[in-house]
Amino acid sequence: MQIAIISDTHMPRAGRRLPEACVARLRAADLILHAGDLMRLSVLEDLRALGPPVLAVHGNVDDADVRRGLPQSRIVDAAGARIALIHDAGARARRLARMRARFPEADAVIFGHSHLPLHERDSGYGFQIFNPGSPTERRRAPAHTMGLARVSPVTGPRQRSNVEFELISLD
Repeated sequence: MQIAIISDTHMPRAGRRLPEACVARLRAADLILHAGDLMRLSVLEDLRALGPPVLAVHGNVDDADVRRGLPQSRIVDAAGARIALIHDAGARARRLARMRARFPEADAVIFGHSHLPLHERDSGYGFQIFNPGSPTERRRAPAHTMGLARVSPVTGPRQRSNVEFELISLD
C-alpha cells in the first residue's frame, strides 16, 4: 500500500495551489493522509476528488467547519499498520517518546504544524514519527515537501506491518 502524506497546505490563500508533482503523487496513492491546516472544507473536497480515500485531522488555523468535521487526532489502519495522525506534536524535546506514550498502539505518528520535515525512529520499539513539511508554504524549510509511506505486511506471529517513510522534495 502506498500512502501520500501532506500537511499545512493553508489553502486557499493568495491563489496558492498544490504543485503538480504533489498532485500526481496524491492521485497515484492508495490513501491520502493530511495532518491538518487545510483551512477550508473545500480543500478536503478537492483532495477527495483526486480519487484515493482521504483521511485528515484539523489543525490550528482551520476554520470552524473543518474543526467540526475532522478530529484532532485519529488512528488509521493501513494494510495492518496503525498510524496515528495529529497536527501538532508539541515541542521538539522528547517528541518521539511523548508521541510513543500518547499513541502506544501505533506503529508511527504523522504530524505537521512546524512546516519542517522530520523523520525519527525509535529503534528499540520500531516506532517512528514523521512530518512531511508543507507542499505550499515552506517557511524555514529548505524546500516545499510532502511524504510517501509504503506499508507492507510482515509475516509471522505477532509481527506488525512495516512502514517506510520517504520525504519528497517538490522544488
